[in-house]
Amino acid sequence: MHVFTIGPYTIEKPTVLAPMAGVTDQPFRNLCRSFGAGLVVSEMVTSDTRLWKTNKSRWRMNHQGEAEPISVQIAGGDPETLAHAAVSNVQLGAQIIDINMGCPAKKVCNKAAGSALMKDEKLVAEILTAVTSAVSVPVTLKIRTGWDRDNKNAVTIARLAEQAGIALLSVHGRTKADKYNGEAEYDTIAAVKQSVSIPVLANGDIDSPDKAAEVLAYTQADGIMIGRAAQGQPWIFAAINEFLATGIRVAAPSKDDVFKTITHHISELHQFYGDYMGVRIARKHLGWYLNSQGIRKHHYQQFNSLKTGIDQLSAIEAIFENFEILKECAA
Repeated sequence: MHVFTIGPYTIEKPTVLAPMAGVTDQPFRNLCRSFGAGLVVSEMVTSDTRLWKTNKSRWRMNHQGEAEPISVQIAGGDPETLAHAAVSNVQLGAQIIDINMGCPAKKVCNKAAGSALMKDEKLVAEILTAVTSAVSVPVTLKIRTGWDRDNKNAVTIARLAEQAGIALLSVHGRTKADKYNGEAEYDTIAAVKQSVSIPVLANGDIDSPDKAAEVLAYTQADGIMIGRAAQGQPWIFAAINEFLATGIRVAAPSKDDVFKTITHHISELHQFYGDYMGVRIARKHLGWYLNSQGIRKHHYQQFNSLKTGIDQLSAIEAIFENFEILKECAA
């Protein structure tokens, strides 16, 4: 079984939940941990502390009652601002700081943050040194393979990261220009792993136990990071961990288990955000869950117009009472 360390923390399971804005909030992180994620990373927090007074930022920086180690991702393009954000997040409970140089979103890249930073290697080195110098906790880094397919500089960035004292690297197997299109490639991740001695996580298109085993064998990475494949399927962590440890393929969760997971998750969202926001945030999660179960959108579309948590939970119950019929309709 793959085991790796991040500073003083030993991560005993090789599956890590990727930070995803609007997805990996505290209820979802707790859920993925309960299914065996070895580490979970928070949603991206802006390094501009002037924007931290919003509800969104307060929710993102709430780590009350979370299992350790608490890893928080920060995003920005200025070394001093990022260092200040790192210090502030540590004061708020972060035990690992993750720097975002992997997000391809326009609103992030237009501000010279996320994967846009990979174009400026000098600035990357300055940011990494500023953040690692500012905090005593381990600092990790998430990157892509490069700027575009003609400019893959992940190996150079990885070496800069190791020199700056970065404790672990996550590499998404696409360039910034690829966004989430096409297939991830793993040759660059394998090259990064060969070029540094710090732990490396492979990320991109890992959506099954077989794929996880294949990517780990091919790249020799220390673990895998799972993003979109966990949406609506948080049990993927348990399935991958079991397969990597024993070679056994666990059965898909039963209808009752899926129902329990969904109702628990949706209730936690209502509790964490309050009814107004919790109800709205629950809609996309329910969509992901039901899509993963093969239930078509028109069978649950009315869920999106419900205004209260109680109504949502009743609607989920009704969907599961007709679960087999709805699945047959989709077949």
